[in-house]
Amino acid sequence: MKALFFFLFCLVYSFCFSQQKEEFRQVKTYYNQHRNMLNTEFKKKFDAEPNLMKKTMIKNDFLFFMKKMDSIENVAMIGALLKVRNLEDLQFLNKNKNNSDPTLLKKTGIERPAEYPGGMNVLRKEVAGLFYTGGVNTETKTVKTNVVFMIEKDGSISNVQAEGDNFTFNRQAEIAIYSIPDKFSPAMAAGDTVRSLFRLPLTLTLEN
Repeated sequence: MKALFFFLFCLVYSFCFSQQKEEFRQVKTYYNQHRNMLNTEFKKKFDAEPNLMKKTMIKNDFLFFMKKMDSIENVAMIGALLKVRNLEDLQFLNKNKNNSDPTLLKKTGIERPAEYPGGMNVLRKEVAGLFYTGGVNTETKTVKTNVVFMIEKDGSISNVQAEGDNFTFNRQAEIAIYSIPDKFSPAMAAGDTVRSLFRLPLTLTLEN
């Protein structure tokens, strides 16, 4: 069985331009409810079975169902990713129609960079916990990507883009970032909250 290790290094750009997304939260809530239902039913069956061999079979069936549930949930998450991207593209087009380019903001010195509640160690744990490694297809031992996203003035995340050679790894990285449950404390410049660009290099190493 492969052991999975994440090495997460986070950098904030030294300039600025000027949560969890509901779609992902809905998917996560829906499948967690079904996991709880399955867990309850299998536990009842497991506890009522006196035969040890049959108990092992029930346990293996449970693990199989949970693995399938993870895979099905991932398909739903990919759908949520596409939906969010489409909505963000539409918002970008609407802003351009009003002659307001959201990326053309003053490069004012940041007094305080954006921060995740609890700090970088908490953010690393959140991303690692949300990352679905079963959705990554790779023939190499190590895959890397650079995830860049905006921290909006209200601390929410937008415009997540992963730039790496492995498409499936990029996609899972984007889903994980969009699924982060808490908002950031936004960056501050000249006494006001500002949009800021956040960079998250991410490496996944697989070991047999």
